[in-house]
Amino acid sequence: MKIVVIGGSGLIGTYLVGRLRQAGHEVLAASPNSGVNTITREGLAEALSGAQVVVDVANSPSFEDKAVLEFFETSGRNLLAAEAAAGVRHHIALSVVGTERNPDSGYLRAKLAQETLIKASGIPYTILRATQFFEFVDAIVQSSADGDVFRLSPALFQPIAAADVAAVLADISVGAPLNGTVEVAGPEPIPMDAIARQFLTVKGDRRQVIADVRARYFGAELNDRSLTPGDNPRLGPTRFGEWLSASQARA
Repeated sequence: MKIVVIGGSGLIGTYLVGRLRQAGHEVLAASPNSGVNTITREGLAEALSGAQVVVDVANSPSFEDKAVLEFFETSGRNLLAAEAAAGVRHHIALSVVGTERNPDSGYLRAKLAQETLIKASGIPYTILRATQFFEFVDAIVQSSADGDVFRLSPALFQPIAAADVAAVLADISVGAPLNGTVEVAGPEPIPMDAIARQFLTVKGDRRQVIADVRARYFGAELNDRSLTPGDNPRLGPTRFGEWLSASQARA
């Protein structure tokens, strides 16, 4: 079975391509670096020729509100049109838990627009909504710096290891389309300010973390439902402390 992974050279894409190839599938890792561009359509028809499944894990190079919306809408329309022409039988997209609950976030509004295009396309699909990745905790913490302190929301979120997301995507890739949405999250809900303290302690950073209910996350103020999954999500097995220890050992 030929599977095309759009964004195949990125964080999730690299894990996913490796898993699928180990399972014996013909996998094309498609990205601008490999001559496949969903914005310009360069190489897109050729990449999808003979493909049964397309997994879209591409991300916008800019998180600015207008740019990110243009990216997901343009990329989505071009990709879905090319899939229809190629006879692709299953479109899989990676989205974000909480897209519909955070209208103040330009990024999440753009992901919701992407989901809407997929549902209207007529191509059999599965949308996997994931919580935030452990790998991005560092960037979240650093973006919250306010002088010599960090200000983060105390709202719960339920982050997950990127490799665990890829494992679920690999499983979905070889299954039947659900024509619906699945959620995946880490094994434990954690307040965002608490995970920042844990991260900084391990890094030896003594700066203070302040819990601030008005601190924004991609433009949105959070509550305990903003970024946590609904009922019966799939859960990754890796806990943040385990992942953090392993990443420190590799550093």
